[in-house]
Amino acid sequence: MSDSLSVARSPDGKRHSFDGRSRFGLIYAGLMAVMLLASLDQTIVSTALPTVVGELHGVTHMAWVTTAYILAATVVMPVYGRLGDLLGRRNLYLGGIILFLAGSAIAGSAQDMAMLIIGRAVQGLGGGGLMITSQAIVADLVPPRQRAKYMAPIGVIFGLASVVGPLLGGWFTDGIGWRWCFWINLPVGLLALAVCAVALHLPRKALKATIDYVGITLMTAAVTCTVLVADWGGTDYAWSDPLVLGLAGAGVASWVLFFYAQGRVAEPIIPLRLFRSSIFDIATLIGMIVIGVGMFAVVSYMPTYLQMVYGVTAAQSGWLLLPMVVGLMGASLPVGLQMSRTGRYRIYPIAGSLVIAGTALMLSTLEVDTPLAVLCGYLFLMGVGIGLMSQTLVLAVQNAFPAADVGTATSANNFFREIGATVGTAAVGAIFTSRLTDQLGTRLSSTGLKAVGDTDSLTPALVHALPARVQDAVVAAYQHALTPVFAYLVPLFLVGVVLAVVLPEKRLAGDEPGGPGTEGAPEGPETKAL
Repeated sequence: MSDSLSVARSPDGKRHSFDGRSRFGLIYAGLMAVMLLASLDQTIVSTALPTVVGELHGVTHMAWVTTAYILAATVVMPVYGRLGDLLGRRNLYLGGIILFLAGSAIAGSAQDMAMLIIGRAVQGLGGGGLMITSQAIVADLVPPRQRAKYMAPIGVIFGLASVVGPLLGGWFTDGIGWRWCFWINLPVGLLALAVCAVALHLPRKALKATIDYVGITLMTAAVTCTVLVADWGGTDYAWSDPLVLGLAGAGVASWVLFFYAQGRVAEPIIPLRLFRSSIFDIATLIGMIVIGVGMFAVVSYMPTYLQMVYGVTAAQSGWLLLPMVVGLMGASLPVGLQMSRTGRYRIYPIAGSLVIAGTALMLSTLEVDTPLAVLCGYLFLMGVGIGLMSQTLVLAVQNAFPAADVGTATSANNFFREIGATVGTAAVGAIFTSRLTDQLGTRLSSTGLKAVGDTDSLTPALVHALPARVQDAVVAAYQHALTPVFAYLVPLFLVGVVLAVVLPEKRLAGDEPGGPGTEGAPEGPETKAL
């Protein structure tokens, strides 16, 4: 018998690694590379879009370039997680890489908007699965106690991608061309595919399983309606528009039918038994309301705030978000190591929620003349808060379930976090837009309002081209419209603190402190290699 990391037992009962460390290092590097690519593609096109839609003559379909990826990725998360538990993850993971690369090739060679959107959707079908399956593979290979230090960098990858994606997209667009936003995936992805195909060996699973087609269909309908309402409501269409109301109604009905169906099929996509775990319920709620809303509210609106209020360029506003990534990395990596030593995790979501709540309160005090260094300090603290809890919650969920359900639990946790981020960002956007309209109406004369035009078309370039008096009024309106929204979020984050306090702590499984731990590569279970 050989396990996935080529670890064997000697007669004295101790485990000795032969090529396990080097093989796991190779696998882990491949997983991280693929995770980075899949995460980057959520944001890399944002700065390239004006050039892309101009070249492909598709400004009316611009939003779908981003929406197609997010929608497809969100829908497939639970599917990959469940099928991985039932059928095995290796071939599923390799198939996800191939799908992602195929979508990248389609998008990179697109000659019209329809082809680009199709390519983005195919990318999402692969990318959403890669983000989930990578975390589940780490869980397959590493005991929970040792897993903490390997999960922490995954949280850093997500945070880094949210900031670096727009920067990289702008750099490609201004240099060798926007198509490299997609083509760059091919050499890196092919290398990761080769590494994982050769080195990755996981336990055999059943060759066949009952697939919940009804559940997948209802979930797709529910997610599609939810994402479209969040994306279109208050922007492309008024919240009272019949189309938005119809989508909202259809979404609610689809969610109800989906959960009803999940209790009546043999192998549901999201088994209702997950919700019998208080750890899963509470950790998922914390992720939805604290990380989903907290991180995405800052990442979504702070770059434009920096451009509007401080007059920095789009590229500079991206660089100014790096303190958040530094804070995330500075918190998550030591936390991962500490959890590996102690096996305890509950203190970190408590501390993280408190830091995020406090930072949101600080952000609400921003003024037009607040020094940029102070704002960067707040962003650093926000990163620290997210770093304390992001992957900690995923690890807590994984530790609450047996190996047979680890992929399903991981995917469901990430799925609901993504839904929370989508709905939360839309809610923050709706409040902000309403406040901005009121602020502009209060601060500008009819002539000024005419010069500004529709708030949906308000860009930093337009604002900085306005007469000085009108520009100052718009900047003040933008500042007073956004910063109080952060204060509105504080009670929500305090709910997260309460939830973190009552989160049950199930000590991470693995070697006891002082026992024969692993310092280089983790020890995997002895399983028959696939």
